[in-house]
Amino acid sequence: MNTAEIKSISDQYLFPTYTRAPLALVRGEGTKVWDADGREYLDFFSSTVVTVVGHCHPALVAAVEEQARKLFHVSNLHYCEPQALLAQRLVEASFADRVFLCNSGAEANEAAIKLARKYGHSTGGGRYEIITALGSFHGRTLATIAATGQEKVRVGFEPTQDGFRYVEYGDIGAIEAAVNDRTIAIMLEPILGESGVVVPPDGYLRELRALCDRLDLLLILDEVQTGVGRTGAMFAYEHEAIEPDIISLAKGLGGGFPIGAMLARNPIAGSFDAGSHGSTFGGNALASAVGLAVLDTIDSEELLENCRAMGQRLRDGIDALPGSKVESTRGKGLLIAAVLDAPSAPYVDACRELGLIVNSTGGNVMRLAPPLTITADEVDSGLEILGEVLQ
Repeated sequence: MNTAEIKSISDQYLFPTYTRAPLALVRGEGTKVWDADGREYLDFFSSTVVTVVGHCHPALVAAVEEQARKLFHVSNLHYCEPQALLAQRLVEASFADRVFLCNSGAEANEAAIKLARKYGHSTGGGRYEIITALGSFHGRTLATIAATGQEKVRVGFEPTQDGFRYVEYGDIGAIEAAVNDRTIAIMLEPILGESGVVVPPDGYLRELRALCDRLDLLLILDEVQTGVGRTGAMFAYEHEAIEPDIISLAKGLGGGFPIGAMLARNPIAGSFDAGSHGSTFGGNALASAVGLAVLDTIDSEELLENCRAMGQRLRDGIDALPGSKVESTRGKGLLIAAVLDAPSAPYVDACRELGLIVNSTGGNVMRLAPPLTITADEVDSGLEILGEVLQ
C-alpha cells in the first residue's frame, strides 16, 4: 500500500482523535525511517519520544523473538520471570523499593495518583489533594486530564475529578502557598515536555524535596518523557541529586513496545495491597522482556554518555546556525526545544519535506528528541536540514 491508500483507510475507519501529518511509516532502523512511498527520513522525534534506543534495535528484536517463542502473556495471578527481573532492575537503578507495571504513561500516572490517595487515607490523615503545575501534561484518562494543568484538555469532559490544584511551574513559593490541610502530594514533570521542553530553575527539585519533607508531603515525578536516559541520566531527578517518593515511567522503557511503570519507595508502596490496583496486561512477558533489553542496551552501549555528548552537539549546532529563526534553545540531553521567532508548525512541515522529522509543541517551539543511539554524522545531517529550513 502507498501513503495515500493508508491515509484513506485510516481517515475512514479510525476516530479522528489525532492531527496527523501526511506520512505513513512502514519501516525503521536506528535513527532512520521509511514511508510507504519509499522515502527516507531522519527521525529526530523518536516517534513521540519513545524509540530511545532507535527503531528496531537488534537487541529488542531478539528479545521479542526469544520471548514470543516461549510465552506471550502470564496472568498476574501467577508469577512471570521477565516481569520479576524487570522490576528488580528498575529498583536497583532507582530510589524505589517496589514497582507496578502497566501499559502506558497515563496508566502509570493513574497508579501514582491512586497510590498517593491510598496512602493519604491509610496513614496521611485522610488527605487527598495533589498539587500539579500549569502547563503540565499527565495523560488522557479522566483522572490524568484532571491532574493536567491545561484547561484545553478538560473541555467537554466536565465535571472533572476534584482533588487537584494548579500552580505556576518553577515557582516554589506558589506551591507552598497552595498547600492546605487536604494536600497529600506534589506531582510534577522534571521538565515540561508537551508545553515546550520547559526546564525549571536550577535547584527547583531540591527545594521541592525539602518542602515535601518539611510539610510531610509526597513528591511524585512524572518521568514518562524524561525517564530511561532521555536527559542524559537514567532518571531526570538524578540531575539534582534528590530522591522522589513516586515516579511514573513509560515511552522509552519499552523502546516502542507498550509498557508503563510506577515506582515507589517504602512505606508508601505498602499502601497498595491485594486488590487495590491491577492491570490485566500490565507487565506481560513480552513487554517486560523488551524493557529488560532496553535497559541492557543503554548500559552496554554507554548511551547515557552518548546522549549527553550528542545532545550538546545538536544544541550547539542549532545555536550556531547563521541568520536562523531560532531565538534560543533549552533542554537536557536529547530532549531539546528550539524556540523560534515565528510559529513552528510551518518549519516542522518544511523539515519533513526535506527528510527530517521534528515536532511542534504548539506556538513557536520546535521539539527535537532523537534516539540515544544517534551518531555525530546523523546529528550533522539533521543540522544541515535545519539550517536550510530555518535560515
